[in-house]
Formats: sequence, structure tokens, C-alpha cells
Amino acid sequence: MSELLLQHMNREAAAIGSFIELLDQEAQAMTDGNFATLPELAERKSQQADAIVQLRSQREAEQLAQGFAPDRSGVEAAVSIGGKALHKAWSELQQRAAQARQSNHRNGVMIHTHLEFTRQSIAFLQATGKPLYGPNGTHHSGATQGSSLGLG
Repeated sequence: MSELLLQHMNREAAAIGSFIELLDQEAQAMTDGNFATLPELAERKSQQADAIVQLRSQREAEQLAQGFAPDRSGVEAAVSIGGKALHKAWSELQQRAAQARQSNHRNGVMIHTHLEFTRQSIAFLQATGKPLYGPNGTHHSGATQGSSLGLG
């Protein structure tokens, strides 16, 4: 009986591993300033998150079919009598879930930082009342007054 539960756990852990890879790609895109790829990554993350939810539901249904509660207490009860392989799979699943939470939090902090920087930049530009550069690329402020973007 625990073989089916083991298979469910392994599929769920693999799906979470794929989700972590997407989170890492998202972090790298933000680090590289490659923001154009973020919408596509967000879509793929959303699809993968949906797949994880579906796999978790299937695992919980299997737990119920085996006479265990369809929640964490049920899987832990199954693991306690299921042997080393089931224990190892559950441990791996928990580790990957923790890593996904951590990576998702990291990305959230990165996004917040980028948004805050953008807000501050916009506020600075709006506070000056005039653009920093004119239509011909001439700088309008400070010690470099009159210098052109094209000239350095």
C-alpha cells in the first residue's frame, strides 16, 4: 500500500523541484535585468504551482484511501509505519517545500527592492519639475550642465 503513496510523494517532490528551478530562473532574470522574461516565467510558475496543488490533492486522496487523514498528520502517520523509503521521500518533499518557500521569499524581496527603487526614481524625477535631459540629449542640471549624452 505504501508504494502508491511513495510514488505520489516522489512526483510531488519532482514538481516542487521544477518550481524551484523556475524561481531560480526568475531570480537570475532579475539579477541580470532581463525583465522582459518575467511575464513568461510568472506564467510557467503559476502552471507549476497548479500542478503541485493537484499532485498534493492526489497524495492526500491516496492517504485517505489507505485509512490515513488527508493532511499532514495523516502523511506523518503513514510515514511512521511505512518504512525507510517512505520516510526518505517525505523528508525530501518537506526539504524541497522549504527551499521553494525560501526561494519564493527571496524573489519577493528582489521584486519589492526593484519596485521601491523605481518608485524612488520616479519620485525624484517628478520632484525636479523638469526632465534631466532635453530632447537633444543635453543634460539640464548640476556641474555637467550643457553636456550631451552623445559626448559623454
